[in-house]
Amino acid sequence: MMKKKRAGVQILLLLACQWGVRAQRFELKSVTAQRFEITNQLDRTPDEEAEALLAPYRVAVDSMMAPVLGVSDMYMKSGRPESLLSNWVADVLREASVRYGRKADMGLCNMGGLRSALPKGKVTKGDILAIAPFENMFCVLSLRGADLQILMEQIASVGGEGVSGVRLEISPDDKLLRAAVGGKPINPEKIYTIATLDYLAEGNDKMEALKKAVSRQSTTRPVRDILMDYIVEQEKLGRKLTARMEGRITVKKP
Repeated sequence: MMKKKRAGVQILLLLACQWGVRAQRFELKSVTAQRFEITNQLDRTPDEEAEALLAPYRVAVDSMMAPVLGVSDMYMKSGRPESLLSNWVADVLREASVRYGRKADMGLCNMGGLRSALPKGKVTKGDILAIAPFENMFCVLSLRGADLQILMEQIASVGGEGVSGVRLEISPDDKLLRAAVGGKPINPEKIYTIATLDYLAEGNDKMEALKKAVSRQSTTRPVRDILMDYIVEQEKLGRKLTARMEGRITVKKP
């Protein structure tokens, strides 16, 4: 156990040894820090012992990450209010909902969950694991229109998230001005379906309106598997991955 005393700079350690547990007090004289940039320059002079230690693990990791799933026609990255990558992921989630009943009215993903970019050209399993590294599960939920309107306001408040099947117009100070689903205004009494991930369905990333879902169909399929399945299907059909900027979320100029 380590106990730090803020008033002074003292550290109390409880040390286990062959005679039992004993306490020893140390006084910290100084602390220095230095920035050390991690670049590919380090690969030019690798540590031989470290390389030997990592070698068997590298083989296993490479065999898992290297398989090519398909081909992307463009480079895609995430960004607010709208981006190629967030559009693509939201579209894939919405398409995947067909397997669980019908195509959802809306696909939804969070920008914070997209941790890397999709490369142009060959797309490997490792690329998708880098984009979606978390254990987020795919789910489909139903939300009353009045609560969907609140969800749209919450999406606007952060400057936009990944959406499919909907359009939002927001102000420069992140207020919702207009929202539509399937080209139509939101009906407060209608029930809408949303294909998303369990992390958001639990109200995280300020999407608390999703906690008011009237029903929720959870799955045991990680979002990254949904993405990989889609890429493999497109590859079998001879199609490259693509996305478009469509004005799904626009910021009205003052």
